[in-house]
Amino acid sequence: YSRFAFLSVLYQQFKFFLNLYFLVVACSQFVPSLKIGYLYTYWAPLGFVLAVTMVREAVDEVRRCRRDKEMNSQLYSKLTVRGDHNVTHPDDIIHNQRIPADMILLRTSEKTGSCFIRTDQLDGETDWKLRIAVACTQRLPALGDLFSISAYVYAQKPELDIHSFEGNFTWEDCDPPIHESLSIENTLWASTVVASGTVIGVVIYTGKEMRSVLNTSQSKNKVGLLDLELNRLTKALFLAQVVLSVVMVALQGFLGPWFRNLFRFVVLFSYIIPISLRVNLDMGKSAYGWMIMRDENIPGTVVRTSTIPEELGRLVYLLTDKTGTLTQNEMVFKRLHLGTVSYGTDTMDEIQSHIIHSTPSRKPQPPAPKVRKSVSSRIHEAVKAIALCHNVTPVYESRVNGVSTEPESTEADQDFSDDNRTYQASSPDEVALVRWTESVGLTLVNRDLTSLQLKTPAGHILTYYILQIFPFTSESKRMGIIVREEATGDITFYMKGADVAMASIVQYNDWLEEECGNMAREGLRTLVVAKKSLTEEQYQDFESRYNQAKLSIHDRALKVAAVVESLEREMELLCLTGVEDQLQADVRPTLELLRNAGIKIWMLTGDKLETATCIAKSSHLVSRNQNIHVFRPVSNRGEAHLELNSFRRKHDCALVISGDSLEVCLRYYEHEFVELACQCPAVVCCRCSPTQKAQIVRLLQQHTDNRTCAIGDGGNDVSMIQAADCGIGIEGKEGKQASLAADFSITQFKHIGRLLMVHGRNSYKRSAALGQFVMHRGMIISTMQAVFSSIFYFASVPLYQGFLMVGYATIYTMFPVFSLVLDQDVKPEMALLYPELYKDLTKGRSLSFKTFLIWVLISVYQGGILMYGALVLFDQEFVHVVAISFTALILTELLMVALMVRTWHWLMVVAELISLGCYLASLAFLNEYFDLSFIMTRVFLWKVCVITLVSCLPLYIIKYLKRKFSPPSYSKLSS
Repeated sequence: YSRFAFLSVLYQQFKFFLNLYFLVVACSQFVPSLKIGYLYTYWAPLGFVLAVTMVREAVDEVRRCRRDKEMNSQLYSKLTVRGDHNVTHPDDIIHNQRIPADMILLRTSEKTGSCFIRTDQLDGETDWKLRIAVACTQRLPALGDLFSISAYVYAQKPELDIHSFEGNFTWEDCDPPIHESLSIENTLWASTVVASGTVIGVVIYTGKEMRSVLNTSQSKNKVGLLDLELNRLTKALFLAQVVLSVVMVALQGFLGPWFRNLFRFVVLFSYIIPISLRVNLDMGKSAYGWMIMRDENIPGTVVRTSTIPEELGRLVYLLTDKTGTLTQNEMVFKRLHLGTVSYGTDTMDEIQSHIIHSTPSRKPQPPAPKVRKSVSSRIHEAVKAIALCHNVTPVYESRVNGVSTEPESTEADQDFSDDNRTYQASSPDEVALVRWTESVGLTLVNRDLTSLQLKTPAGHILTYYILQIFPFTSESKRMGIIVREEATGDITFYMKGADVAMASIVQYNDWLEEECGNMAREGLRTLVVAKKSLTEEQYQDFESRYNQAKLSIHDRALKVAAVVESLEREMELLCLTGVEDQLQADVRPTLELLRNAGIKIWMLTGDKLETATCIAKSSHLVSRNQNIHVFRPVSNRGEAHLELNSFRRKHDCALVISGDSLEVCLRYYEHEFVELACQCPAVVCCRCSPTQKAQIVRLLQQHTDNRTCAIGDGGNDVSMIQAADCGIGIEGKEGKQASLAADFSITQFKHIGRLLMVHGRNSYKRSAALGQFVMHRGMIISTMQAVFSSIFYFASVPLYQGFLMVGYATIYTMFPVFSLVLDQDVKPEMALLYPELYKDLTKGRSLSFKTFLIWVLISVYQGGILMYGALVLFDQEFVHVVAISFTALILTELLMVALMVRTWHWLMVVAELISLGCYLASLAFLNEYFDLSFIMTRVFLWKVCVITLVSCLPLYIIKYLKRKFSPPSYSKLSS
């Protein structure tokens, strides 16, 4: 935080043409020859507008300053030779709950040398992650021994990737020197939280080199389409102002210092551009945000960017994530396929029966028939593989710091109660699989760094020692584990992963590909499970090569992968699992609502093509009567050209394309592909990376003039949300990172329907009406000034001075004009019942050059009537002209607000009465401008009423006739 950052707000404000223009006009009043009226009539409105903005920014800056001060003054315990010391800036060996810098884990409070961390503020995932301390430092007898050894850490240069790390820990002063490889499992990144126990780590990256800082990108300053349209209209008004000033000087005959007179006329007509436009719109936006957050039908909705609520009513493209957004990210085990037999939810009791009869017990079992034994053993092997091959850890609430019992505890001491056990893992798929094995009789009850234990239906504990773990990565698309069974000493390598990765690893079969396709068409996420038995010699050979590869400094990942791949050959295929990701509540009617509103929906997901296509069908993203064109995989320009030609011949067809094919098409045929894709009613992009998601958003912005909206719930959706014109985040199971980075945060996907159809419509309609009326308020008084100057020999003398001008723009008309933010043309129920009404909003007809010209004509007509009427009806003194015209002007503005209202709110009536009362009350203090004795006469009242009636009655008649003979579409629905 810097105090100079607050001053930058001034620069940001004067970047807008409107504020910069008024700053120049106000500064010109310090030149005596250009001075027109009082200084405060120019500086007071400008100061008020800037004050409102500065106060709002100041509140944000003070809050930010307090948060920064709180974070920067947080104490951390630094370990030194003399003991612990509290410091605010860690740069050495520290231990604390929240990690302040990127560290290597040296010791934990648990004898196992492990701990759990929460990474939801870093990657958006709420599941706990397991971290492992450096083995040689964990074995040291006391903390102080860390300072008695000579050791160093080699760390790779700072990188963006938060899911990988390569380094070495070397202990030099021992014989022989100890070398340990360091990976992501040994790291504690900043912004993570220690969830169990305490940790001691050595800092390796600080400041701008930390992973969390490197991955922090400056989100763009989003400007709404309505603001851009109003900015263009403001420039048009300035051009009209200059032309009007030139005409006035030309009618003078360019006599004398005409250039100075030209500038005086520009200043005189400066009210044609209303300075209150921005402050009215900003206050209106704040009001819309307050209404959205107070809507009981969409509880939990948060408006984080209050500058673009009107964008919700102008959207044409909605780009949505799948997992956690359209689906609940709650996995339910649905199918187990063994090749010859398949088990579903209605036959899980058969699997449980097989497990009970095939589980080894202390007494020898009688021999079973060969076929039954074969099926039972296959089922038992498959379930056991699923129960062992994962990264799930059971957590018991009754245990200290939430970690499992130490391995050296006796079986009698262990409390494996089902009541207080929960599972923690980095993926909900893993938890679903382990919960399913528990339901059929094989329960994971304990896990630490070196072993895991399963409980059989008979209550026996089976212990397996973990020899190696190969975590899941997006590149490998599989994970593996090597375990040794305590009872038999057998070593087994288990592996599971996506079918595309496992097909070439398992032994030849004729059913895997077909069944994977069948499950994908049912909307199930599939995993292939396989195993391979190893001899002691095979494992020892592998371990030596694997450890040597892990110590490599150059190309470590490639060398490690090569060693692991040497095991991944001719593995025995055990089973194929199918897990269902359930749809979010009311996804189908919400997507149908959006489609009927004319919004084109693109689903961008990292899932595979078959599952993404199935979810698109089941969620009704693709309607039943629509065909689907699956874009075949392409790898070069020629293939992309042929496939695009094939797709061009399809009509009214949804497109499904993979990320790899998309990248090829965008490389060679970007414009052609986007043009064809935009014609599709729905597009599904599968296997998309976060970078590709953001790239697709930017492509739509570049190649179309339409507004885009992105919605997601995970950290991988943040780049897409920030790139879109309007970003919506869902607080889901993957954390709050997406909702915190979004412009609007909702709790359920179904809330987007009301957010767009109701609040988007109201925000756009209200801002369009408010902006044009504020401009009308400035144009009408400028017209009166032009008439006055032309009659009195083109004199550059102001018609109204001092308090009259300030009061006109503030207390006399501000409340009724601002009350337009409460108006609505369609009831919320009607907007949701007829989403087709939303299509008209995207055309921008509520604010266009056509509507602007209509308001210009109205302003010229009313300004001319008010001024000419006052000149015709005034008596001998000029002060009567001012009194009659200004009073008629105030009444005309109040009546025009009433003319614009479509649905009355009691606050609108109160605003009208308050403004009228303020004007009548202020007449007693306006003797400097008005003749109070004349104002109290009936003649004055009669003249004011005649002028006001002539200026407003024709407009009321036109409005009545238009509604009678050419009513808007929503009025027909209402009737």
